[in-house]
Amino acid sequence: MVRSLRAAALVAAFVSASPVVARPMTATDMQSMHRVGAPEVSPDGKWAVFTISDTDFDANKRNNTLYLLDLTRSGATPQRVAGAEKGHDAVFGSDGALYFLMKSGDRDQLFRMPVGSAPQQISDFGADVSGFKLSPAGDRVIVWADQKDCPDLACAATTFPAKPAGSGRTYDKLFVRHWDSWAEPGTRSRIYAFPIEGGKLTGGGVRLTGQLEGDTPSKPMGGGEEIAFAPDGKTVFFALREAGRIEPLSTNLDIFASPADGSTPPVNLTDANDGTDNLPAVSPDGRTLAYFAMARAGYEADRQVLQLRDLATGQTRALTQGWDRSVGSIEWARDGKSLLVTAEDTLEQPVFRVDALTGKVTRLTKDGHYGNVRALPNEGAVATMNSIMAPDDIYLLNRSGKTRQLTYANRELLAKLDPVTFKKFSFKGANNDVVWGWTLKPGGPQYAAAAKLPVLLLVHGGPQGTFANSWSFRWNPRVFTGPGYAAVSVDFHGSTGYGQAFTDAINKNWGGWPLEDLQKGLAFATANDAQLDADKACAAGGSYGGYMMNWIEGRWPDRFKCLVQHDGVFDARAMAYETEELWFDEWEHGGKPYYEDPQAFEQWNPANYVTAWKTPQLVITSENDFRIPYTQGIAAFTALQRRDIPSRLLIFPDENHWVLKPKNSVQWYDEVFSWLGKYLNGPQ
Repeated sequence: MVRSLRAAALVAAFVSASPVVARPMTATDMQSMHRVGAPEVSPDGKWAVFTISDTDFDANKRNNTLYLLDLTRSGATPQRVAGAEKGHDAVFGSDGALYFLMKSGDRDQLFRMPVGSAPQQISDFGADVSGFKLSPAGDRVIVWADQKDCPDLACAATTFPAKPAGSGRTYDKLFVRHWDSWAEPGTRSRIYAFPIEGGKLTGGGVRLTGQLEGDTPSKPMGGGEEIAFAPDGKTVFFALREAGRIEPLSTNLDIFASPADGSTPPVNLTDANDGTDNLPAVSPDGRTLAYFAMARAGYEADRQVLQLRDLATGQTRALTQGWDRSVGSIEWARDGKSLLVTAEDTLEQPVFRVDALTGKVTRLTKDGHYGNVRALPNEGAVATMNSIMAPDDIYLLNRSGKTRQLTYANRELLAKLDPVTFKKFSFKGANNDVVWGWTLKPGGPQYAAAAKLPVLLLVHGGPQGTFANSWSFRWNPRVFTGPGYAAVSVDFHGSTGYGQAFTDAINKNWGGWPLEDLQKGLAFATANDAQLDADKACAAGGSYGGYMMNWIEGRWPDRFKCLVQHDGVFDARAMAYETEELWFDEWEHGGKPYYEDPQAFEQWNPANYVTAWKTPQLVITSENDFRIPYTQGIAAFTALQRRDIPSRLLIFPDENHWVLKPKNSVQWYDEVFSWLGKYLNGPQ
C-alpha cells in the first residue's frame, strides 16, 4: 500500500523573526550567499577557525576570509582573524597557535600565528602547494603538490629532458585527461615532509611516497581527509591508487604507512583488498587505524564499511559490516571509545556514533545534511549542517546529539526571501520496492493561493546519488521554485541512503527500474497534491539525470512539455571510448569493455531511439567536461535539430562537469528559466 510521510511545512530559516517576505529566491541570491567552510577546533576545545567565502561578481570568483569563533561563550559571533584575513586551510597546533596558508609573493606559504598576535611566515616553498598537515606535536609539516618525479618539493637539483619545440604532448598510457585537466606526463600529486626547527620549516622537503606512482590525495576530489598523522607524529598514513596501464580501470585505492621523515619506503597496509580503502584516521592512543573499505573491485559506489586495524598486530575487523549504510566521513571521539561518522539515510545525512568495541550504531541528529564533524574534549562535536532551506552553518552537538546553531551566516538575506514548503513522500516503485521522493513548493502569497502550479521534475546524477534534503550551489531546488514552479524529485533505484541492494539495483538497468520509479513517483506526487498541475510539467537533469532526459525523449516521449539536459550521455558507444574513468562506465554495463559485450551498452542507449524523439529540449554542456565529453551534448543537439524539434544549445568553454563560476551560474539559470517559461508559463 502506498504510504506518505507526514506533511511537514518547513519554512526557511530565520523567516519567523523577519518582516513579511519580499520575493522569490534567484540565482544571483544563491551566488551572493556567504559560504561557511569546514571548521577546525583548538586542542582545548575553546576555538573554532574556518573560512567564509563571498562572491566577487566583477572578478567572477569567490574570495575567502578567515574567522575565529569562541565556542565557550554563548552568543559569540565569528571574528575576522586580524592580519590573516586572506588565510585558508587553517588548523590549530598543539601550542594553540594557528597555522595556515596565505599568499606571499606569487604563491601560498605557511604561516604561524598565536591567537591575538601577528602572523609569521615559516616556510619558503619553492613550488606551489595544494594543502598541508601539521603533526600533532607541531614539529613537522607535510604538504602535497603536483610535481614531477623529484626527491624534494622544489625539484631544484633535478634535470629533465628538454621539451620539444612543438606544443604537442605524447602519451603511452591512460589517463590522458581526467575530470577537467589534461595529464602532464610524469606529474603527480605527491606529499613532502618538512621538519620544523627554530620556528621554521627546514630543508627542501622529503618525498614520502617513495617510488609509488600515483596521486595522493587522489584526483580529482581528494583532499586532506585522505592523509593522517599518528598521534606521536612519527608515521603518516595516506591513500593512493597505484598508477599504470590499469589506472582508468581501477578503484583500488590503498592505505600506505610511511615514516614521517621518509627514512624507509611506504608500506601498503590494505593490499589484500582490491576495492577502495580510504579516509585513514588514527585513534587518540595511536593503537588503531580507522578507515573505510569497499569490498568489490571496480565499483566506485560499493558500501563503505568502517574498518579498525590494530597497528601493532595488523588484525583488522569490519566494525559496521552489519549496518547497511555507507560511512562518508570518520572522526574519532577524543576518548577513543567511539567514532563519529556521517552516512546518507533516507533523504538526510545525519551524524552517527559507532561504538569502537561493539560496532553499535546510534543516530545522533535528525533532519539535515551534516558534514565536517570535529570532536570536542567534552565528547561533543562541532559540525556544519545545511538543508534545502539554507546553506551551511556551524552547529554544536552534545554527546547525545542535541544541537545548537552557532553561526547565522545568511540570516539577513534568507529573511528577505519567500518561504518554501518541503514535503517527503514514499510510494511503491519498480520491483514493488518502497521509493522516496519530495516536493518543494513556493510559499509566497502569490503562489500559496494559486489553484495550480506548473511542475518541474528534477532527476539527480550519479547515478548512485541522491537529491536529498541538502543545499546545493549548483542545482538548487529553492531557486527552481522561484518562478512559481513546484519541484518534484524521486530517489529512484540506484540512489544512496537506502541500503546497498537498492543502490546496486541500477547496475545493467540504467533505463529500466529508474524510469519506472520516475513515472510512478511523478504520478504519485501529482495525484496526492491537487495544487500540482500534472498537465503542465517539464523535467531537468544533469549527468545521469541528463542521460535520463535523453532516455525520456525516446522512451517516455509524450509526458513533458519540455526537457533540460545537462552533461548527459547521448550515445553509449561513444561514451565507452571517450570517458576517462573507464571503471565506472564498464561496471555500470556489466563489467566488460564495449567491444566484448556491445549489447549491454546498446540496451540502454538513447541514440537508438532518436526516431521517437519529439519533446523540446535545452542542451547544456561544457568544453572542459572530460567525464561526459561535450561531444555528447553536441550529438544530442544535432539529433534534435535534424528532427526539427525545438531545441537550444548552451556551451560553456571554461567549465567542467559542473558550472562553478558565479556569472556562468547566473547565465545557466537564466537560460533554463527562459526555456521552461516558454512551455510552463506561456500559451499552450
